[in-house]
Amino acid sequence: MATNFLVHEKIWFDKFKYDDAERKFYEQMNGPVTAGSHQSSGPGASSGPGGDHSELIVRIASLEVENQNLRGVVQDMQQAISKLEVRLSTLEKSSPTHRATAPQTQHVSPMRQVDPPTKKAATPAEDDEDDDIDLFGSDEEEEDKEAARLREERLRQYAEKKAKKPSLVAKSSILLDVKPWDDETDMAQLETCVRSIRLDGLVWGGSKLVPVGYGIRKLQIQCVVEDDKVGTDLLEEEITKFEEHVQSVDIAAFNKI
Repeated sequence: MATNFLVHEKIWFDKFKYDDAERKFYEQMNGPVTAGSHQSSGPGASSGPGGDHSELIVRIASLEVENQNLRGVVQDMQQAISKLEVRLSTLEKSSPTHRATAPQTQHVSPMRQVDPPTKKAATPAEDDEDDDIDLFGSDEEEEDKEAARLREERLRQYAEKKAKKPSLVAKSSILLDVKPWDDETDMAQLETCVRSIRLDGLVWGGSKLVPVGYGIRKLQIQCVVEDDKVGTDLLEEEITKFEEHVQSVDIAAFNKI
């Protein structure tokens, strides 16, 4: 198991072979490395092709040493893995084997099919008795009559309540300017004439005299009218009937209430 794992690992076990071949190739080209050549490669040595090759050979030699160290580490790992495999196999052999016992199946006899009870055919006399007994028919008819009576009673009460409830009456507040002919017109008499107008839906309010100019004053009077019964045209027509006192009538303000 461990050996197969190391086979698939990316470890170059044969690197030393290629390193030896490369070293031999450079030795054939430049000659073997001597001790003198190492001594001459100092700070004052000239840098040239021979110096470069010697440095390359030194680096190759150091890489070979590192490769040998790595091979030693790999061999140690292989020995440790082999020991673990042996120990694991020993433990597996010493452990007792447990055989899985299949659960015993209990034989169950098939259930006996029971025939449903046969329904006894009803005799004609029993059918007649069933027809005579009506459990819900009479009650439903009484409930329908009671519901109809309650509905009619509620409708009648609603109609009476609606008839008693006063309907909303639309009203308007009108401010009238009643102008006299001149400054000699009796304004008190003019106001009395205006207030003498009595119409259904008309209620007179407050009044005052407002100066116009040259000693002439106009009557400004407030009134409230029901829109369905009294209109502005009717008011102007009734007020202008007093020709001796009234010159004209204008609507100063008109507001819905």
